[in-house]
Amino acid sequence: MNNQELVKVCKELRLSNMANIARLTQFPEDDKSAWLLSLLKKEIEVRYEKKINRLYKQAKFPKRKTLSDYIWHDQINFSTPNSKQQLLDLSFIEKNENAVFVGTPGTGKTHLATALGIKAIENSINVKFWRVAELVDQLEKEWKSLSIERFKKKCHKYQLIILDEMGYVPFSKTGSELLFQLISNWYETKSIIITSNLEFSQWNKVFIDLRLTTALVDRLIHHAHIVSFTGESYRLKNALSSN
Repeated sequence: MNNQELVKVCKELRLSNMANIARLTQFPEDDKSAWLLSLLKKEIEVRYEKKINRLYKQAKFPKRKTLSDYIWHDQINFSTPNSKQQLLDLSFIEKNENAVFVGTPGTGKTHLATALGIKAIENSINVKFWRVAELVDQLEKEWKSLSIERFKKKCHKYQLIILDEMGYVPFSKTGSELLFQLISNWYETKSIIITSNLEFSQWNKVFIDLRLTTALVDRLIHHAHIVSFTGESYRLKNALSSN
C-alpha cells in the first residue's frame, strides 16, 4: 500500500487527521506496524485536543483558572473528611453529587469552582458555567419567547453545571420559580457547583418565597459537599498591599 491509497482509506473511515499526517510523511517499508500505530495514536491525540477545546469554549468560563495555581488556606472547611479528595478526583460527578461553596467574597470560591470545571473538561466531561444572575435573566427571556423547554433540553448534555455568585442579585418571582424548576430537573441527574456569599438561612433574601427557598436548599444539599470559606478577601488584601 502506498501513501496515496492510505490517505484515501483514512478519509473513507473519517480519520481526517490521520489522512493529513499520512499524506505528509513517507511510508516506511521496514516497519509498517510501528508507523501505523504512530498514526493511530496521533489521530487519538488530535481528536482529544479538538474535543477539549470544544468543551472549553462551550463551558464559557470568564477566566481560565487551574488547580495548579490555587492557594489552599486553613480557612477552607469541608463538611466531611473525604470531601476535598472527592472533589479533586471528580468522583462527586460520577455520583451526581453537588458542591456548595459558601463564604466571604474574594476567598477563592469561584477559582476553585472554575478549576474543578476545567479539570472535568480535561477528563472529557461536559461542563457549563453561568453567573446565576445571567442564567436567571436568560431563563426569563426564554420563558417570554416560549422557548424555555428547548433551553432545558439543551442542558441535558451537561454533566457538571457551575452556578457562580448566588445571592449577589435578588430575583423576580418568575426568575426564582424558573431557576427552581431548572435545578429540580437537574436533581440527582447531574452535578452542580454553587458559589455564594450568603449562608443558606439568608437565601430567602434572593428567592423571596420561603417555601421555594427551603425546597431549593433541600435539593442542593442532599448528597452535597458543603465547603465553607472564611477569612480576608484576597482581592481586597492585594489591592491594599499595592497602594
